[in-house]
Amino acid sequence: MITCFIRYHIDPTKKAQFIQYAQNWGQAIPRCGADLIGYFAPHEGSSTLAYGVYTIENLAAYEAYRARLSADPLGKENYEYAQKEKFLLREDRTFLTLASGLHGPKVKP
Repeated sequence: MITCFIRYHIDPTKKAQFIQYAQNWGQAIPRCGADLIGYFAPHEGSSTLAYGVYTIENLAAYEAYRARLSADPLGKENYEYAQKEKFLLREDRTFLTLASGLHGPKVKP
């Protein structure tokens, strides 16, 4: 399993447009085959950094997912929306694997 972290630099005056973009991906990404963890908009601190995070089985599955996403009606619409509204200033995509193991409350047997 790999996790894709997308770091966005956004126009801080267009945060509402980014939120709409994120909500659209909230529908399209799971439908096209990735396990969406979430999209995160600026809240406190930096007003220009935002993130999208999802997991997928491997890079081959990622390539198939990207093809489905680009053919998806909402996916196409969202790409066009971002180009039209120009709220994304930069986008960096990194793939990572979990190194530490899962954390959380221990469940007693």
